[in-house]
Amino acid sequence: MTDSTSQPVVPLFVGIDVAKDKLDLARSDTGEVLTLVNNPKDILRIVQMFQTTRPTCIVVEATGGLERPLLDALLDAGLPVALVNPGRVRHFAIGLGILAKTDPIDSSVLMEFGRLAEPRLSQKRSANQAELDALVTCRRQLTHVRTEQTNRRQTTSSKSARKAIDAVLKAIEKQIKDLDQQIRKLIESDDDFNSIDKLLRSVPGVGAVLSSTILADLSELGSTDRQSVSALVGVAPFNRDSGHMKGTRSIRGGRAAVRSVLYMATIAAIRFNPVIRCFAQRLQKAGKRSKVTITACMRKLLTLLNAMIRDKLTWEQLDVVKNLDI
Repeated sequence: MTDSTSQPVVPLFVGIDVAKDKLDLARSDTGEVLTLVNNPKDILRIVQMFQTTRPTCIVVEATGGLERPLLDALLDAGLPVALVNPGRVRHFAIGLGILAKTDPIDSSVLMEFGRLAEPRLSQKRSANQAELDALVTCRRQLTHVRTEQTNRRQTTSSKSARKAIDAVLKAIEKQIKDLDQQIRKLIESDDDFNSIDKLLRSVPGVGAVLSSTILADLSELGSTDRQSVSALVGVAPFNRDSGHMKGTRSIRGGRAAVRSVLYMATIAAIRFNPVIRCFAQRLQKAGKRSKVTITACMRKLLTLLNAMIRDKLTWEQLDVVKNLDI
């Protein structure tokens, strides 16, 4: 029999705005905002604070890596924490009519986002996962710099400037090559990474870069349905209808780093992967535009990769490959 004097448990939601030097923490039970220093001592204080009063969700905004020590500490303590996209949170704030933006206000908005939007909780990463993420991110950044320098060289007429740019490009190429070796060594040393990598790279069009990017940035692959994984990457089409108007469906959001690499792999797959090539040809015959065809092929390839990892199948073991009539 329930004690009539007992009070119902009120869920506790917490929002933490992360800056370089400080942390602003908002709680749903008090409505107050607590400002702490962004250092190991105060991060430990936050962990101890919520080990006794277990929150329903702690929301932390992605802040270019500044949030990582706090996030890792909360996950190590087994606390429910969600890492959210700043863009989504800002749109949420505007939807609530909150136009002002300060660190205390942001922490309160994060708290409300956790209560109303029910964001997906983050999972603890292994040491190898964190290292692979860092290596793949560094490689992606260097590739971006290489593209910038290459474009700059094409518009430079000065021989001295070109010589300087060539020296930079040579150094970047060496660093990218070294990173590729480190990434490959790390993947091969981890049994889980290595098994998934072999499955992914059995697919025509999927190379080392897409495989390592998926391992680093799309750990949900194989553990969720095709609609969800398409939305995570940002290749799921969303309707734009209103009344009698039927707008053109378009993709939006998602993980741009994964999507850009998937795009390049899909371009190769349209040429060399028989399943994706036949799919693309069917869309082209139906009169679909080039961009629509490529996006649909990206989604198709991602769906196949998701099924392969889920069922632990190589490319040749998929029914769609076995039944392909070419």
